[in-house]
Amino acid sequence: MIQTRKVISALILLTFIFLLIAGSGCKKDEFNGRKAVYNLQIKDVLGVSGTATFNETSTTSTNIDIVLINAPSGTHPAELRKNSVVEGGDIVLTLNPVDANGKSTTAVTSISFDNLIAYDGYIIVHKSSSEPEVILAQGDIGGNVITSTNKTYTLETVPTFNVAGTALFEKRVNGSTLLTITLTGVIAGELYPATINLGSIETVGGGPVVKTLNNVDGTIGKSYTNIRKLNSGLDITYDNWLVYVGYINIYSNAVSIDNIICHGNIGAN
Repeated sequence: MIQTRKVISALILLTFIFLLIAGSGCKKDEFNGRKAVYNLQIKDVLGVSGTATFNETSTTSTNIDIVLINAPSGTHPAELRKNSVVEGGDIVLTLNPVDANGKSTTAVTSISFDNLIAYDGYIIVHKSSSEPEVILAQGDIGGNVITSTNKTYTLETVPTFNVAGTALFEKRVNGSTLLTITLTGVIAGELYPATINLGSIETVGGGPVVKTLNNVDGTIGKSYTNIRKLNSGLDITYDNWLVYVGYINIYSNAVSIDNIICHGNIGAN
């Protein structure tokens, strides 16, 4: 009986030691980080694209991991910049270059994960330090990401001209607007001024210009403008445009009522 008790006591002790060892090996405070993935789109080199992934590694650190597909040989400088791709902006963070395998990882401690995923910025990857003007890929991040909310308006031709098209308003996460104008009937190599005016296309004498847009490039038939404010400095959101009493004009050259070749009502019109 005494021997049996000793065996049982030994087994209990061994079990206790096993559980103690196993428990000490558990990482009870292991950090379960979040992540956000952003697309990097082709720019100047055909076939190159990729992703930028924000991986939260601790409460004070985030890894920005870039992966490029079909990147050329060599190393490629990368940066996080202020504003959207369409606007361009100053360098906020210089990231580690993308290596010959198309990868880069940069640990960021100066901006929290929560601030990064709401950031007004974009990531850009250059071909090389000697050719920084050649962009391999770029993409908006954080608050500048385009949502699925959008509205398209028709731009009609003006008599004697054969130019028509559409104006696509897209809502960003931060509420600002990417406006894409697409035209047909334009001439390659020419630039066509564009404006948003107050009123409607039926306004006698034309309404005043409230927002000057980027010129339409006749070679691709498009223009891209990110809109946060009117020319007056007044803030305007995507939701504001949906009820705005306005219209878009496209001009043959200088902004003048006599040079309108295409136009269309937007918003409340």
